[in-house]
Amino acid sequence: MSKGVDYDVVVVGGGMVGSMLAVLLAKHSDLSIAVLEQRDPEPFVPGSAPPYDIRVSALSVATQNMFESAGAWQGVLDRRACVYREMLVWDGEESGKTHFDARDIGAPALGHIVENRVVQLALQDQLKAASNVDYLCPMHVHHHEALGDIVTLNVGSDIGTNDTSDSASSAKHTITTRLLVGADGANSSIRELSGIHMHRDAYEHHALVATVDTELCQQDITWQRFLPTGPQAFLPLCGSQASMVWYHDAEEVSRLKALDDKAFISEMEANFPERLGVIKAVHARGSFPIVKAHADSYISDRMALVGDAAHTVHPLAGQGVNLGMLDAAALAELIIAANTAGSDIGARRLLRRYERWRRGENAIMISVLDGFYHAFKPQPGAFRKVRSAALSAADNAGPLKHVVMRYAMGTGGEVPRFAR
Repeated sequence: MSKGVDYDVVVVGGGMVGSMLAVLLAKHSDLSIAVLEQRDPEPFVPGSAPPYDIRVSALSVATQNMFESAGAWQGVLDRRACVYREMLVWDGEESGKTHFDARDIGAPALGHIVENRVVQLALQDQLKAASNVDYLCPMHVHHHEALGDIVTLNVGSDIGTNDTSDSASSAKHTITTRLLVGADGANSSIRELSGIHMHRDAYEHHALVATVDTELCQQDITWQRFLPTGPQAFLPLCGSQASMVWYHDAEEVSRLKALDDKAFISEMEANFPERLGVIKAVHARGSFPIVKAHADSYISDRMALVGDAAHTVHPLAGQGVNLGMLDAAALAELIIAANTAGSDIGARRLLRRYERWRRGENAIMISVLDGFYHAFKPQPGAFRKVRSAALSAADNAGPLKHVVMRYAMGTGGEVPRFAR
């Protein structure tokens, strides 16, 4: 650690992406790290079987590779994860469909469906075991300023930023670092305090998410069906449980969310494909608006943004968390290389390399998912037939289809070494 600073790296946000970055740095360098988080996830004791969380993510193979590099994958498996080996996408108005199967490219899986808190807890196990990491929770950043080669942060354990009481003031103090990382989500205070603008565009649809019990044991497949009213998605969970996502306009989502369980089940069975089987119970429901957003810049003076603090995408293909994890792996790789070479880990040229690496790739994914969303909005009959034919053509594209699969698995393109 450099003289005159408390930490080499301070990561604000101990969620999935921020924790991944911190663990990779802790495992593969001698850097001193602090992780500042506002609240801990609910506990999940390995071997227990608590109800499924409403918030789950489809972790790609590249993200699994990062977990293995971080020593945290076993912590995921010890809690709960559901593997999926196939993915089916089809046009609900026409006959077009595309089917991906990991076995076609000799891979054991396309990914795993994992609860967000399981991801976070498995990484926290590693954070709390690392001698070069301080995990500070609850902790909030009120202000930060970069002067020369040091960033000074005014922080406090008071989460409310408008609390001016004596007790709140006494809880505030300063910490210093060579590099600040904003991993504090779509409403990032670090991005706001750094004066970086975020371009946002709200979609017409909201997403209704439900965890259900079904009559059928779920297989290792995830699917999406596109309808004029919006997509429907199925994510397999352990046993006979599943996570269902129903995209619709805000008014309809509000109506569905307000129904009692019996009426809601009837609506799902009437509107979802028969392949789902009979729905026996609904455990949880939630909804959220869908927004695509991209920061004008990923960096400022001795500061970098990762994950949702830098970008959000349409959740169609479940790529949001995986893109954030690739941000973390890329930034970790550059920081570790600079530290090994004795270079400044907060230098502008290093941060610009990170931004050039990740911003372009994320912009492409944002555009691809946005294009997919608009292609399946209500369209004239001729366009629908072309769209359907394109899906079927993709299913028979041979080597090109395999390339698409590898990108979906996070293993295509310029992949950070921790993700390989």
